[in-house]
Amino acid sequence: MSNDEFRAALARLAAGVVLVTAQEPPLDEEGRGEDVGMTATAFMSVSLDPPLVMVSLRNSSRMDDLLDEQPLWAVSVLAASQRHIAGRFAMKGRISDRLLFQDLACVRGGVSHAPLIGGALATLECRTEQRVVAGDHTLVIGRVLTAELPSPEGEPLTYFKGRYRQLG
Repeated sequence: MSNDEFRAALARLAAGVVLVTAQEPPLDEEGRGEDVGMTATAFMSVSLDPPLVMVSLRNSSRMDDLLDEQPLWAVSVLAASQRHIAGRFAMKGRISDRLLFQDLACVRGGVSHAPLIGGALATLECRTEQRVVAGDHTLVIGRVLTAELPSPEGEPLTYFKGRYRQLG
């Protein structure tokens, strides 16, 4: 089986789209660390008791490196109307994270201090419980510390056959 065959097969699995965010630790005592974000479709619920979720991160990516040292992070479940946010944080060779967050409506998580996207269907704040290296990715399992529904009536953004889609 080739990598292309594997990708083509799994592209037939529709997935929800989330934005994973975290704040880098400050460089000094007076500063605030930079906000970092990445679009993810490999995100899932793991356990209800205790409440656990999992996100898959490419090994040695900026987010993988950050979550290796920063245990607190957040997830915004994106609505169909937030396709532009998903695309912005998924670009290869993208601009700095500071500029990516610049004009987005966000609130800062009370526990993680990570940005939570305004208008998201749901937001979660998490603390890393376990990291499992699996091939070229790391599975980060996080305990959910807070869960809110800022816009619970919206439609979800999904990813299918290599494109962002809306249900229905």
